[in-house]
Amino acid sequence: MRIFATGIAGFIGSQVAQLLMEQGHEVVGVDNMCPAYDPRLKEYRVERLKTRYGLDVHLADITERESIAEIWQKYRPFDAVINLAARAGVRQSVENPWVYVDTNVMGTLNLLELCRRDGVGKFVLASTSSLYGASNPVPFSEDANTDRPLSPYAASKKGAEALCWAYHHLHGLDVTVFRYFTVYGPAGRPDMSLFRFVQWIYEERPLRLNGDGKQSRDFTYVGDVAKGTILGLKPLGHEIINLGGDSPHDLLDLISLIEAETGKKARIERHPMHAADVMTTWADISKGRRLLSWEPQVSLEQGVSWLCDWYRENRDWARDIDTAD
Repeated sequence: MRIFATGIAGFIGSQVAQLLMEQGHEVVGVDNMCPAYDPRLKEYRVERLKTRYGLDVHLADITERESIAEIWQKYRPFDAVINLAARAGVRQSVENPWVYVDTNVMGTLNLLELCRRDGVGKFVLASTSSLYGASNPVPFSEDANTDRPLSPYAASKKGAEALCWAYHHLHGLDVTVFRYFTVYGPAGRPDMSLFRFVQWIYEERPLRLNGDGKQSRDFTYVGDVAKGTILGLKPLGHEIINLGGDSPHDLLDLISLIEAETGKKARIERHPMHAADVMTTWADISKGRRLLSWEPQVSLEQGVSWLCDWYRENRDWARDIDTAD
């Protein structure tokens, strides 16, 4: 297949691009390399894609219709689009909601329009478990009511999901929407708890813990997410599918795992829980099992070990990555 993939300098996007090429697909990748977090992480991922797979990353922003259309026109036709470009993060979206709506809603609309115009048969969208609110029963099922998002980030992804349904309904576009649950792994996002906790514990810095640490998260290894995302390229009509680890752990358990892996004790500083956070995330993954034969393979213990190994190998620059709120 020839696939137009966005956000391939991102954490999940780079893993998906790598796996697509290993499976023999042709990938045209775009990313705007935005400085939402330290660009060294994106540069590291891109360099690996170039060195190991010869993939060039086209510099473009999905919110800019003309620049995206120019690249599209040069490499068309495409069999599928995988839209992994996004502004992610709950707390940052409270500070700057406009960029989240621009990227996650308008950017998705621009790509859907290109698919409609050229008759592309498949669209895969990265969405988020943040859509599930405090009132949803756990484990979270895809048919749960997500009409009351707790953050602009979640609201923007809800908007993107709604646009995907409209294009499926009006134009017959085959759409798979994935709701990812707390994805982690080597070279991950530095605003996520796994990266931050590893850095803070390893460097013996204060570990800022929001809440009592009993919040639980369904941590999901990035390699498992990448495999599930690619499985979503199959014809499904229109489906929303959770990709989660199916094994929630609270933050205090996570800290203990990192302490054991690093041989160092966390210096915990306690802060109030953020209003946009939820106490628990837990994916009902029965739909992914049924439709995709997908199952998470990597335990949190193994994934944390691999993340810590990566951090040690790259500590000369990873220690300086900004992990502030």
